[in-house]
Amino acid sequence: MTAAATTSASLNVEHSTYRQIAWRIVPYVFVLYVIAFLDRVNVSYAKLQMSADLGFSETVYGFGAGLFFVGYFVLEIPSNLILHRVGARLWIARILIVWGIVSACFMFVRTPMQFYVMRFVLGMAEAGFFPGIILYLTYWFPAHRRARMTATFMTAIAISGVVGGPLSGWIMKAMAGAYGLPGWQWLFLLEGLPAVVFGVVTLFYLDNRPELAKWLTESQRALVRRQIEEETKHKDAIGGHAHFLAAAKDYRVWVLALIYFSNVIAFYGVILFLPQMIKEMGVTDVLQNGLVSAIPWAVAAVAMVLNGRHSDKVLERRWHIATPAVLAGVGLIVAAFVGPKSAVVAMAALSVTTAGSLCVSPVFWSLTTAFLSGTAAAGSIGLINSFGALGGMPGPWLVGFVKDLTGSPANALYILAGFFFLCAALTVRVFSSQHGSAAKVTGSG
Repeated sequence: MTAAATTSASLNVEHSTYRQIAWRIVPYVFVLYVIAFLDRVNVSYAKLQMSADLGFSETVYGFGAGLFFVGYFVLEIPSNLILHRVGARLWIARILIVWGIVSACFMFVRTPMQFYVMRFVLGMAEAGFFPGIILYLTYWFPAHRRARMTATFMTAIAISGVVGGPLSGWIMKAMAGAYGLPGWQWLFLLEGLPAVVFGVVTLFYLDNRPELAKWLTESQRALVRRQIEEETKHKDAIGGHAHFLAAAKDYRVWVLALIYFSNVIAFYGVILFLPQMIKEMGVTDVLQNGLVSAIPWAVAAVAMVLNGRHSDKVLERRWHIATPAVLAGVGLIVAAFVGPKSAVVAMAALSVTTAGSLCVSPVFWSLTTAFLSGTAAAGSIGLINSFGALGGMPGPWLVGFVKDLTGSPANALYILAGFFFLCAALTVRVFSSQHGSAAKVTGSG
């Protein structure tokens, strides 16, 4: 056999191995994230009935919705370090079961304080899930394959909106009054239960690492192990980190946290009020509202996959983060300017904002994991995600406060658009074009 034929055969085996891994792991964690994100944002649909029933102001809702991210922040880093130690199978299962129970218990909320406490506890329960999966993917896929896998996994955010909007609207409309309970209570109960079920399934389905996967051959396990080890050595050679304390001293980690914060604050400021914005455009029926709410998420689902695939194809990260962030900011400015006066233009602009913001994250995490491995990856992913996710607190609160104060969220949306532009500027300024897996740095940062 010639050298070219040998190389071709080797590549075929490699592609076949990673295709097998992708089909085994990615669809499953995708479903888990659909459930996770739905339980995180279904409060935005419940608000259409809950706020009136319980007498919550826009400020109360916005503050409570954002408290999720404070609880998330508290346990994010320790949760990810525990996952790295005990394995994804046990820890992801624990997270799913606990957050499913907490989410279902939202049906008992009656006062603003109970709402605040439950959102905080839900954040604590879910802490570690998303960064845990990002870390988990680094065990199975080398960097040049990871953006596509991460993008596919994170498309679950968009799909949860496509599915969750109509589903939530249907539950609130169809179940309203059943057994004396309003629709929003049924929403929390019925959408919390799948997390508990899949938590149990996870205990039997997930394998912690490739070397434990009986569905791979020994040669396939060796191939993955060798490529991951080679990548770790390469990270070390370019100044990467394997230990968390060393990574925590690297300013790139903190810049990444700020980039992520900038994207998150604007994203959740919009998303957690999206059904309310659509209601103010004249779509008052909860089922129709859910159907219309699905439009921005459907656009985002397609955009995320295309952006992630192109980023992997050309091995470039920086502009695949910055460009969508700029588009998201422009879309938000247009949506704020036209408001409910032009529903079609506003929905198109909100679709661009949603798609742009969601396109940022998959490529962002590929950039992040390019120079981190081992406990550094576990701790730093948790650190970046926890500090970044804190943006989910002020965003919704700002929109609710400004809306109560002025009757319109427009001024808050202009401010949030500025954070999208900050996200883009920091990415372009600090990180050079990504050719290969290295996370090179330019300038002083």
